[in-house]
Amino acid sequence: MEVLFKVIRQTENSSPVVQTYRLEAEPGNTILDCLNQIKWEQDGTLAYRKNCRNTICGSCAMRINGRSALACKENLRSEIARLENIPASGSKASSIPEMTIAPLGNMPVIKDLVVDMSSFWDNLEAVAPYVSTAGRQVPEKEFLQTPQERSLLDQTGNCIMCGACYSECNAREVNSDFVGPHALAKAYRMVADSRDDDTENRLENYNEDTKGVWGCTRCFYCNSVCPMDVEPLEQITKIKQEILQHKQVADSRSIRHRKVLVDLVKEGGWIDERKFGLHVVGNYFKDLTGLLSIVPLGMRMIAKGKFPLSFESSEGTQQVRSLIEAVQQEEGSRE
Repeated sequence: MEVLFKVIRQTENSSPVVQTYRLEAEPGNTILDCLNQIKWEQDGTLAYRKNCRNTICGSCAMRINGRSALACKENLRSEIARLENIPASGSKASSIPEMTIAPLGNMPVIKDLVVDMSSFWDNLEAVAPYVSTAGRQVPEKEFLQTPQERSLLDQTGNCIMCGACYSECNAREVNSDFVGPHALAKAYRMVADSRDDDTENRLENYNEDTKGVWGCTRCFYCNSVCPMDVEPLEQITKIKQEILQHKQVADSRSIRHRKVLVDLVKEGGWIDERKFGLHVVGNYFKDLTGLLSIVPLGMRMIAKGKFPLSFESSEGTQQVRSLIEAVQQEEGSRE
């Protein structure tokens, strides 16, 4: 079959250009096979990373037709079928298939499809993704784990550090302090590891403003592109749950936000917005700076008739309360 490859090419600090290559390939050929064919037969200057060719090393991650993926995993047949199911793609079965290949996002381009992953590795290092120093001291006997304890590490242990989730992360795109989904997925592995003895300090670090778990916008892109089903968003959520279990309501605004929301829904069936702002931002009237910061907003709401002067509990308050308490009891029984 004939196929067109539109490769986004550029060098460091230059504007990207699109270069089109036409080649004959089999439907079962992977994207990496096709890139190799282009490099070996048409253009030896084309730059990209590769290594194992077997979905193990993660080296060949790139953006394939608009989403980050492994070039050694995706093939022409599956990509053509995917594009045909996207109404806006403009792909037609009768036309020559087109593959658009671009470098990963959220990282500067070195050349063509090769990106500088320094920030990716630096942010991974920031979460200390290894068993704590005390835990790594040579013991008198092995650090044994039960099969159940080891099973908690299986999913995050599958991460191959390909950078696909980091490339698609909306939070990272707008917040340079956010460490990224790859780092936090590895962070949960340490929280769940029975051999690690630094959980409290870890949770303190992962709880830091929008640099850690609270910087995640829950866009779900990290889960959707992960080639190894690590589900980084789920691991971030687990860390949040651990933080909430270890911390008190007044420890931080992020934690208060979650706890106040649940408490108010339990109390009235839905959120009493008058209390929500005072409790979260004003820390139950303890944070005068926080209280003063919401006064202008409150005045504008009153002036426009948007401030609720009274609150009536939902008719289903008791049912809502019972449901929340049942879930909390079930979660408590699993600990």
